[in-house]
Formats: sequence, C-alpha cells, structure tokens
Amino acid sequence: MSGENAEAFLGTQGYIWDTQSDMGLALLGAICSLLVLSKVHDKQLKSVKDYG
Repeated sequence: MSGENAEAFLGTQGYIWDTQSDMGLALLGAICSLLVLSKVHDKQLKSVKDYG
C-alpha cells in the first residue's frame, strides 16, 4: 500500500526514470545496429539468393 514494495520490485534504486532510460538506450542501440549492420546483412542475403 505504501509503494515501497513496488519500487523494490522494479529495482529502480531511487532513480524514477530508470526503466524509461533503459528502454531508451535499448532503442538507441537497436537503431545504431540497424544503421551499422544493414549493408552487411543485405550483402549476406544477396549471396544466399545468388547461391540458390
């Protein structure tokens, strides 16, 4: 009822935006991975298509 159990369950360690910042950094990492690795992935797909 006091809200202490909810904070302990989430493990925010006193930082109210901990969950949101984790998800934001995960999104940033996914976008960077797409930008950096998309050409490599396209090249690999083309080699598989040419093989078959």
